[in-house]
Amino acid sequence: MERTTPGVWSVLRPLLLRLHFYAGVLIGPFLLVAAVSGAIYAISPQVERVVYADLLEPRSGAANPVPLAQQVAAAARVTTVPNLVAVRPAPENGTTRVIFDDGSMAESYRHAVFVDPGSGDVLGQATVYGTSGALPLRSWIDELHRSLHLGDVGRYYSELAASWLWVVALGGVALWVARARARRSVRVALLPLSGTRGRARTRTWHGVLGLWTAAGFLALSATGLTWSQLAGENVTALRSALNWSTPSVSTDATAAAEEAASTGHAGHGGGAVATTGQVDVSTIDGVLAAARTARVDSDQVEIGLPVGAGKTWTVTEIHRAYPTSVDAAAVNPVTLEVTDVVRFADYPFMAKLARWGVDLHMGTMFGLANQIALAVLALVLAAMVVLGYRMWWQRRPTRGRGFAGRAPARGTWRELPPWLIAVGIPVVFGIGWFLPLLGFSLLAFLAVDFTIGELRARVAPAG
Repeated sequence: MERTTPGVWSVLRPLLLRLHFYAGVLIGPFLLVAAVSGAIYAISPQVERVVYADLLEPRSGAANPVPLAQQVAAAARVTTVPNLVAVRPAPENGTTRVIFDDGSMAESYRHAVFVDPGSGDVLGQATVYGTSGALPLRSWIDELHRSLHLGDVGRYYSELAASWLWVVALGGVALWVARARARRSVRVALLPLSGTRGRARTRTWHGVLGLWTAAGFLALSATGLTWSQLAGENVTALRSALNWSTPSVSTDATAAAEEAASTGHAGHGGGAVATTGQVDVSTIDGVLAAARTARVDSDQVEIGLPVGAGKTWTVTEIHRAYPTSVDAAAVNPVTLEVTDVVRFADYPFMAKLARWGVDLHMGTMFGLANQIALAVLALVLAAMVVLGYRMWWQRRPTRGRGFAGRAPARGTWRELPPWLIAVGIPVVFGIGWFLPLLGFSLLAFLAVDFTIGELRARVAPAG
């Protein structure tokens, strides 16, 4: 009888099933923590609006705000942290944030004094975090999601989860779609089977939920990796090499003035005068007005003070809801002329995509709808992990030894076609290099699996 050669999928499926099993069992706890904390973070902006209403909502009903310089002066008189670095004028129905940083706070943390724009009264002070300006409660939740409050070491947990999420998601989709194709039923793939019980019922819910949400998991994985520690450095290097980096506005006031003078467009007043750290903040209203004339006109901007001698003010849009507003302008501190402008429309496409991806991941794009979608997606991921562990438990032997189900059969990689092994090994090593935690953990899985296999092989003959 002639021997038939098995198809690629028939030998690849057991290997993929084993990888999906081990990744789910061993990385599941990290995914579960990331999912639950991510769901909490997704709704935290709404909670923040309630908890910090006394800081975020103006008390006066004045239609016209007092001059921004007056609001800054009021904040400077009461601040508990020195060194003014930026100002965020009040958006509609919001308060002004006057921001200070003396260099003693953790990275991305600053001190804000909140001012009622209608009366100029100070409403309070608080520590804020990042571009989003998250207040202490949301910052605490963010740190929980990002690092479990363990600092840089803790960030490896979230990077490990993000590194494996796309692997688990793609592997699960491949296995589930192949199962549906074998049964020649689209319904099997898209809808839970009725009348099933036990492990079959758990599996159908696990598979259907995973199929419907796989694209969201891939997006969470990709965007999460962009600001991870190890993989994030590789992402940044790749973007730089391919000219996908986010452009920044030039803050060199002296160079801008010299260029203007050489082309006959020098401003009245003789060009730039080097700042010495004593910035004339009374001109801040003029700085903002100049940026507005350059169409940096979002209702949410941050005005950054000149940093060092010969530097400009910067006015940067920080509105993250769609349509994205992140244009930036540099303003000469003496002439109050715009010296440089960077438009989001001129970003490289991949830089735009990265911006949109981060904003989607953080729930700032599309506002409440995005936050709800993220919370649901995160809760589904948590449910997927729980269902996966339940399937493992339901596979346990009902008699004899064993507290949980065995892993799928090992050693099936030996049956793979040589060409697939030759192609697959460099690809796996390349992915492992680009995503270091994925590579290190995969090597650890293989080492553990090999050790367990050798021990069982030695014990088996004696049994």
